[in-house]
Amino acid sequence: MSNIRLRSILKLSLLSAVLAFTSNVFADPVKAAFVYIGPTGDHGWTYAHDQGAKYLKAQMGDDVVVTTVESVEENSDSERVITSLARKNDIIFTTSFGYMNPTLKVAKRYPDVKFEHATGYMLEDNVSVYSARFYEGRHVIGKIAGRMTKTNVIGYIASFPIPEVIRGINAAYLAAKSVNPDIQIKIIWVYTWYDPGKEADAANALIAQGADIIMQHTDSTAPMTVAEETEGVYAFGQASDMGAWGPTSQLTSIIDNWGPYYLSRVQAVKDGTWASSDTFDGIRQGMVKFAPMSSAMPLEVKQEASKAIIDVMTGAVHPFTGPINKQDGSPWLAEGETPPAYPDLLTMDFYVEGIDSKYPN
Repeated sequence: MSNIRLRSILKLSLLSAVLAFTSNVFADPVKAAFVYIGPTGDHGWTYAHDQGAKYLKAQMGDDVVVTTVESVEENSDSERVITSLARKNDIIFTTSFGYMNPTLKVAKRYPDVKFEHATGYMLEDNVSVYSARFYEGRHVIGKIAGRMTKTNVIGYIASFPIPEVIRGINAAYLAAKSVNPDIQIKIIWVYTWYDPGKEADAANALIAQGADIIMQHTDSTAPMTVAEETEGVYAFGQASDMGAWGPTSQLTSIIDNWGPYYLSRVQAVKDGTWASSDTFDGIRQGMVKFAPMSSAMPLEVKQEASKAIIDVMTGAVHPFTGPINKQDGSPWLAEGETPPAYPDLLTMDFYVEGIDSKYPN
């Protein structure tokens, strides 16, 4: 065989290999699936993730096939659903903390599938974790709440005592206290992410305890509706703009902006560049945003809130800056000290000093 012919055969073989590789990476649409803890109509956490999935589809068009499964309980049902999706998808986003162990179990059985777990902390070669610094948003609304309350009582509807929720409570309290030393925070744990009835009952109970500001780390619009129906009570939306349910009561909402992250991760699968990663983004990266500030807020309060957003965005202020003690009075952060994301923030399991509610068991 001549050298010229041999070189031609080698070039053709190399070209075939390149074409085969690029066809696998670029030609077929990526199949992406999302597992939701609640209904997409909750206008809270699940709604925000679903908006992110819709953004992904709008940006990638025919290059992605999106599947969503809503209202999946954090029990054996989630492992069954995730397993079913792993058989026919390239990447799966499991969007609740309680999906962590099922996600890891299924990921071990499907090493060629990519998994993305929201608010978790356990990585594998084919498992990434991602979350947002929601506590930065709580810092901003805490400042607003401390200025806007007339009773000096903030009511907080909490879902489950996991670090993400504890961080939010502590950040909101510390920020409110920084502008109003007389502030108190009342907390009711409803032990659900989405139950409009329980959330409404909790809002009414907090108002009965003197709260004229309602915060929530639950997903329905029920607390906002209760605030709207109660004279002199304001509220903050959770995960999306809930102003339609509180046209006069909503001060602002913390908005979870997942779309750009979903786009980047699915595009990485398509490009063949996906790698396991740990993402913990906030205001600066645009993962945490805000609805418009209410006209009920005085100009100086709006300006202070805007400054708080800029300060966090630029790194001039960290919501957890010492001196801060734990609820029992033991030291946590010294003067000027800020905590590392891990373990301090991502495993937070205590209230800060000044919160007089009993820590949940």
